[in-house]
Amino acid sequence: MNYFVKGNPDLCIGCRTCMIGCVVAHEGKRIFEVDPDSYDFNPRLHVVRTVRLSVPVQCKHCENPACMAVCPVGAISQKDHCVIIDQDKCMGCKSCMDACPFGAINMTERKGHVQADGTLKKTANKCDLCYGLPGGPACVRVCPTEALALITEEDLETAMERKRAETARNTFRENHPQE
Repeated sequence: MNYFVKGNPDLCIGCRTCMIGCVVAHEGKRIFEVDPDSYDFNPRLHVVRTVRLSVPVQCKHCENPACMAVCPVGAISQKDHCVIIDQDKCMGCKSCMDACPFGAINMTERKGHVQADGTLKKTANKCDLCYGLPGGPACVRVCPTEALALITEEDLETAMERKRAETARNTFRENHPQE
C-alpha cells in the first residue's frame, strides 16, 4: 500500500510553511542562505485558500495511479510506498497532469536543462513524500499547527478497526436500547 499525506482543513491556517519546507527539503540547502536566483521555488504541493477553507493539495499516491498509466515514457513509478517521477525521463507532455484527479501535478522549468529550441525543459512536478530524504515528508515535520499527517497502512488499519468497533457498538445500542 502506498502512503500519503492527509491535510486537516480544521487545523490548516494557510501559512504555506509546508510549501517552504518542501522546497528546502528538495534543495538540500538552507533556503534563506542562498541566492534566490540560484534555485527554482517549485514546491511539490500547493495550499488552496478560500474564505472558509485552507488545505494543502498534494499527490495521494494512488494504488493504481492514472498518471503512471498515461505516461508514454515510463517516467512515473511506484517505489517504497510512493509514486515518483523520474525528472530525467519525463518529456513534459502533460499527460500525467491531465490524468491526475486531484490536480496534484504541475509543470516546472528545470534550470540547466535546455530543449532543442533553446527554451528551458519543463517536467512534471508532484509530491514524492520526500523520497530518499531522511525524516519523512518535510511538510508534515514543519507544519506549525500539525494539520498534516503521513498516513501509512497501519494508520488505515487502526482507523478501520476503530470504525468497525464503533459501528458494532452503535448497532448493539440500537437493537438493545434498555441495556
